[in-house]
Amino acid sequence: MDVFALPEDRRKGWYLSLMAPNIKGPAFAWLDPSRLYCNSQALEDCVKDLIGPFHSDTIDLVAGIDAMGFILGASVATTLGKGFLAIRKAGHLCVATQTQNYTDYTGREKTMEIRLDVLKPGVNVLLVDQWIETGGTMKAAIQLVEMLGAVVVGVAALAIENTEGGRWIKDNYKFSHCIPEELQSQVDGKYLDSLKIFNN
Repeated sequence: MDVFALPEDRRKGWYLSLMAPNIKGPAFAWLDPSRLYCNSQALEDCVKDLIGPFHSDTIDLVAGIDAMGFILGASVATTLGKGFLAIRKAGHLCVATQTQNYTDYTGREKTMEIRLDVLKPGVNVLLVDQWIETGGTMKAAIQLVEMLGAVVVGVAALAIENTEGGRWIKDNYKFSHCIPEELQSQVDGKYLDSLKIFNN
């Protein structure tokens, strides 16, 4: 699908057809969702779909996870009229931080950090990332927010795969994602061809 094209029927998830498949091999993620951000209507519709389930919730702040969660998270924050907090990979913030170790989707051990001068007990936070595969990165972000006494209102991502970690998030937190139910099993299987449904 042309990156700037708009379908006549903009049903939920239409913008997923803009994602680009991996052509570089197994060292890379199976697709690149960020191509859809180049289409302003796609980004707007994606954000609207993500925040829909949270309209009745009190959200004080949106937090996005380094690095692709910054794009989607900042867009969500702007749409909601809320501030944005960056949850960083360790070693990038020059202020006092809380850290949390985790294992990312590639199986590598990493550390993320959050600044100590923003969150406090009672602050309601919506956590946003681009994609939740194993759930390790998001779980670490949840732990950081809760360590500081803030409340995780929910979790939002383009996709939440039904891995053990993805199911843990769905079982324990309010969540939203953009994958229509009929495509969830294909996304879980990392099978991009199924997304051609949106080009019809």
